[in-house]
Amino acid sequence: MKTTLLILLFAVSITAQSDCVKSTEIRKPVLSESARKTYEANLEKAQSEFGENPDDADAIIWLGRRNAYLGEYRVAIGIYSTGIRKHPKDARLYRHRGHRYLTLRCFDDAIADFEAAAKLIRGKRDQVEPDGLPNARNIPTSTLQSNIWYHLGLAYYLKGDFKNALKAYANGLKVSKSADMFVATANWYYVTLRRLGKDKEAANFLATVKDDLDIIENDGYYKLLKVYQGKLNERDLIAEISASDDALSNASIGYGLGNLFLINGDNKAAMELFKRITSGDQWSSFGYIAAEAELKR
Repeated sequence: MKTTLLILLFAVSITAQSDCVKSTEIRKPVLSESARKTYEANLEKAQSEFGENPDDADAIIWLGRRNAYLGEYRVAIGIYSTGIRKHPKDARLYRHRGHRYLTLRCFDDAIADFEAAAKLIRGKRDQVEPDGLPNARNIPTSTLQSNIWYHLGLAYYLKGDFKNALKAYANGLKVSKSADMFVATANWYYVTLRRLGKDKEAANFLATVKDDLDIIENDGYYKLLKVYQGKLNERDLIAEISASDDALSNASIGYGLGNLFLINGDNKAAMELFKRITSGDQWSSFGYIAAEAELKR
């Protein structure tokens, strides 16, 4: 316990956190008892590994990730900031800190980190990013570079800067080698084109999305793409998520459908879905954050 407190106090105390980070009112994730025990056990292991190798970049990253999964987002940001001071050229640290800036709605801070990460990966070989929360097949579906471009695109998108979002997503598509990462990036790339009024280009791109992709975890994004293609009815998908217990997926799909209504001029239906999402408990999910951003706009 003493070691744990020292680690956390060290991480927080040395960080000059931005006003945005300090002012955001945090809502921690709703976890089942079994999930919480698993996350806490994983955190304890990460703390032990960090205690043995406090200068190791991997140990720092996992300590940050394990704290974030329990809703300790400011602590995670502090840990990554510590890591950046020690490893200023490690793009992974900027990528993960940027992710948690997104969680706290600090979009400018997130953009700065992802842009820094993008410069650091230039000309370098991509690498698989290990999952902190393994999927059903225990096969990681994303890479460092695809995650940097994906999250940079999202940060710009959430600010309403669709031109820069499109550039980031275009770069992300180039390195989205797995079907799962492709459909996630393709979803945002398509809707960004639509938000920019590039409907013909959006339609041409949509035609390249195949029907037989082997999806492991991003089935929601794949279904949204099928809705855009007219192969799945949006009302049927709304009924499906209404009957589902997967709140995280529901927030992502719900935002995607609401956004489609918004693009097609049905503001009332869009706002109803956005309000429904933000009344739920998925505060840290991108679907929730995006719905919140639309309501503010």
